[in-house]
Amino acid sequence: MFRYLEIIWTSFKMALQEFRSNKLRTFLSLLGITFGIFCIISVLSTISSMEAAVQNDIKSLGTSAIYIDKWEYRNDSNYPWWRFIKRPIPKYEEMRLLKQTVPTLANATYVTNLNSTLEYNDDILSGLNYYGVTEDFANVQTIEIMSGRYLQQADFDQSANSIVVGYTLAEKMFGKPENAVGNIVKLKDDKRAIIIGVIKKQGQSMMQMWDYDNSMIMPYTFLKQIVKDENAQPVIIAQGKPNITIPELKDELTGAMRSIRKLSPTQEDNYALNDIDSFSKFMHDIFGNISLGGWAIATLSLIVGMFGVANIMFVTVRERTSQIGLKKAIGAKRGTILTEFLLESAFLCIIGGAIGLFGVFILTQICSAFLSFKVFIPLSIIILAVVICLFVGVLAGIIPAFIAARMNPVVAIRTK
Repeated sequence: MFRYLEIIWTSFKMALQEFRSNKLRTFLSLLGITFGIFCIISVLSTISSMEAAVQNDIKSLGTSAIYIDKWEYRNDSNYPWWRFIKRPIPKYEEMRLLKQTVPTLANATYVTNLNSTLEYNDDILSGLNYYGVTEDFANVQTIEIMSGRYLQQADFDQSANSIVVGYTLAEKMFGKPENAVGNIVKLKDDKRAIIIGVIKKQGQSMMQMWDYDNSMIMPYTFLKQIVKDENAQPVIIAQGKPNITIPELKDELTGAMRSIRKLSPTQEDNYALNDIDSFSKFMHDIFGNISLGGWAIATLSLIVGMFGVANIMFVTVRERTSQIGLKKAIGAKRGTILTEFLLESAFLCIIGGAIGLFGVFILTQICSAFLSFKVFIPLSIIILAVVICLFVGVLAGIIPAFIAARMNPVVAIRTK
């Protein structure tokens, strides 16, 4: 055991010595390894961080939720867009009928939205999202209130002009978000509303699925007084019971929707059931394909770097020929010589990879400051980079190591 540790330590010192004594030559030779590892880690880390941000945004649409809409979010069948436009919009009455006729349904909510302004005294904020929702919306979505309260059943029953506003909206308009509660504001067309709660800060997101920070939530029947459903991009969000799978729920909803819309067996569906879990898997496949491009660039760089390391090792074997002969003369076995050179080659690649990793770390800090999501380096990718360095190092040093291991000790000692 101690013998192997000694071989590893000796090889590591030799690699450092090679780097110190021939800095420029070693650095230029390792440049391919450095660039290759930089490409692999930077691409995989960026894609991994981006995918994590996208998946979190997709999860915000609702766990195991199905969005009933006139549009297909993926459109795998290449359905022409002009036929989507001709489809009828989801209706509030359809949502109510689904709750009555689909026994596997746990929650169903009708959501409309509008982008408009909010006015308080002489201050006006524009580009805000109005969400008109029904009772089950809070069961499908996670709404955390930091101040005040959320909409209650009485608000829905009475079509109350009560609204819950986002953190950023409240902060911009009232200075401190908690000061927003109890104030009366003007919405579109001078419609008055009272703020009853402030949503906890959500922070930046990549896809801005709901963007609660710059939104307000109100009863659907109140928003209907401001904008007609036809102009409010309505959608029905359905969520099955815990023991019901997505395919089972889709089958139930398909039958129910066809019955509600009185479609004959020969007529095609004039609605879309958008499965959020399938959409998540679809995005995962897209990011997987994107990462292939980074692997292609990195592979070319690693091949160039491998030849550079091999060149270092050939030169190293030539420079240490007499030392190799002396080691063999005093009893060093071929396996020991072979292992020392392979480990030294691997350590050189790790040094090159470490430089690349450091470059990626700096890049992640810069990117995180400018992008809407945090870029990080997962531990699994760092381990992958180390494994790649070891593999490339062994591959690059195997021929020089064999040459060193097979040297004749007498001839090697006499070599100058």
